[in-house]
Amino acid sequence: MSEILDLAIVGGGPAGLTAGMYATRGGLQNVVMYEKGVIGGQITKSSEIENYPGITQVVSGLELMEKWPEQVMRFGLKYEMAEVVRISKGSDNLFDISIEGDKNVKAKSVIVCTGSNPKKSGVEGEDEFYGKGVSFCATCDGFFYKNKEVAILGGGDAALEEALFLTNICSKVYIVHRRDEFRASPATVQRVKKNNKIELVLNSTVKKIYGDISGVNGLIIDKNGDERDLKVPGVFVFVGMKVNNEVLLQKDGNFLCEMSKNGEVIADLNMKTSLRGLFAAGDIRIDAAKQVICAAGDGATAAINAINYLEGLHE
Repeated sequence: MSEILDLAIVGGGPAGLTAGMYATRGGLQNVVMYEKGVIGGQITKSSEIENYPGITQVVSGLELMEKWPEQVMRFGLKYEMAEVVRISKGSDNLFDISIEGDKNVKAKSVIVCTGSNPKKSGVEGEDEFYGKGVSFCATCDGFFYKNKEVAILGGGDAALEEALFLTNICSKVYIVHRRDEFRASPATVQRVKKNNKIELVLNSTVKKIYGDISGVNGLIIDKNGDERDLKVPGVFVFVGMKVNNEVLLQKDGNFLCEMSKNGEVIADLNMKTSLRGLFAAGDIRIDAAKQVICAAGDGATAAINAINYLEGLHE
């Protein structure tokens, strides 16, 4: 039988990396982090970061995360570039980590931090201008459009809340929505309608986002056959988030732990899930702020409580 891990960390973004550092620095000897792609997570796709504490110059997401792996692994964290297919729990009270290629590993505890990805709108030009005027994060990128006009695509709570946030920075915010009513909470809708910096562009679809080598110049909107050219340098897409929860889905179609209706892991302030020994950190957990610094904090909290859990097994 192969060696049993003290802790398996699934996901190599800010939450997973920080969890690995705190777990190994906290004394755990047998900790492995599994990440199928590039270490660093979703933030590595961002072109400009300026709101991370201690970073005095604007850097790219890749630059921000560049030294994290070296720092966290010097305490003994092991890393495997592998895709975890499923996390389950056996009758032996150990977690079974199923890895692509028919490999199986057992672990006493698990921190899942597989994150989430913004849903794309599918509009022409969205991929071409991602990071060059197209953004999925107003908190991250809103400041770059200070005193400028921007457009938001979407009609849910996230879209409207981010629109309100952007009115503190931008001169005007257009909300482009394909329906004449919003899916957001009534209170949020009222706040949006009362804000004189917001213009609602309803019953409209975006035909394409256009620009040049410098970035976005605007978008073409269609409303009942009439086209409108909305000239803005920034387009924020908020049509939903896809939580990467597939690793928790069991063969019987149920999830390993309690989940929200949106597919997020329900975890408490200690990052504990409904299943003992299983912790969740970062964007995958309910009510996550979806910021690098918050994900890192989650990872540290999860690791500390994983150590406490493991200590309790030996008592």
